[in-house]
Amino acid sequence: VQLQASGGGLVQPGGSLRLSCAASGFTKEYYAIGWFRQVPGKEREGVACFSSFDGSTISVDSVKGRFTISRDNAKNMVYLQMSSLKPEDTALYYCAADEVRSCITLLTTNPDYWGNGTLVTVSS
Repeated sequence: VQLQASGGGLVQPGGSLRLSCAASGFTKEYYAIGWFRQVPGKEREGVACFSSFDGSTISVDSVKGRFTISRDNAKNMVYLQMSSLKPEDTALYYCAADEVRSCITLLTTNPDYWGNGTLVTVSS
């Protein structure tokens, strides 16, 4: 499985940004793919996830209502649309995946596959 993330950048508080993850190479019928973020000195946090098993998505409370994960199957892309960004959203964002059914499993364990990080900086 190959994952390539892009779309990070500098944005002002309250602004929006869309991260993209090109995903390929899945061998199983189902997988879960999501976004994690990490700030130096802090634990990595699972942010949002999409499950191909049932098409469900989940997001953590800190981003609920502001971040939306979506998938474009035709393009093999997964997106994280981020709006109403806050300075505390500043982090290195990674897309990650595993050939599991559950987003809970993906976000609470260590996924097998990781893409590169893309830096999101929210600052005025």
